[in-house]
Amino acid sequence: MERSIIITGAGSGIGRVTARRFLDAGWRVGLIGRREDALRETAGDSGALVLPCDVCDAGAVDAAFDRAAAEWGRVDVLFNNAGTGLVAQTPDEVAPDEFRRVIEVNVIGVFLCARAAFRIMRAQSPQGGRIINNGSVSAHAPRPGSIGYTTSKHAVTGITRSISLDGRPFNIACGQIDIGNALTEMAVPMTKGVAQADGSTRIEPVMDAMAVADTVLHMASLPEGANVQFVTVMATNMPFIGRG
Repeated sequence: MERSIIITGAGSGIGRVTARRFLDAGWRVGLIGRREDALRETAGDSGALVLPCDVCDAGAVDAAFDRAAAEWGRVDVLFNNAGTGLVAQTPDEVAPDEFRRVIEVNVIGVFLCARAAFRIMRAQSPQGGRIINNGSVSAHAPRPGSIGYTTSKHAVTGITRSISLDGRPFNIACGQIDIGNALTEMAVPMTKGVAQADGSTRIEPVMDAMAVADTVLHMASLPEGANVQFVTVMATNMPFIGRG
């Protein structure tokens, strides 16, 4: 039987690359994002299930996951990928509403999608599934001026650990992929020069985003009873080790 995955933030970047990797591997793929046109561009003529949805809207999230479950009969995997960031600023320069916006998408949105997936995975037969959360190397060490984003990714780690524990009785596994400098629209500034902890500005190495997609596919394809709890996939020479 074909396995199924829902991918959030599937209209661009890592979400788009990962969705196409799963489609190439023969999975049934559901695409969640706010822009239907971008999701349809990701899907092409693949037959992927397009599920336009704001991950911050609990009712819309539940409806999207219920539609996928009705279409496929079950949901095997969620890749909780949707996220946003801010322009680099010191804490006193960050507008409270902008901080809240990052937390809303990166924490509340991750929770709402995990909640919907958990509900379906707990009720389906055979019971269980897998939730993979997109963290960041910022879940370990901050970049300068990243208080909102870094805070949100530390929270994602808390969500991952909690679901890992709470999912055990229901055969629901949860893991996290922490990504560093995958070349997507978000990482283009790395190729032009970004602020470093020592106050300098330097170009940073980047990696092909397909390395992320391949890692998520590996995590999703593990047999029942095995789980990648945490994995870091990053450009080899990026200034992460030794940073912070």
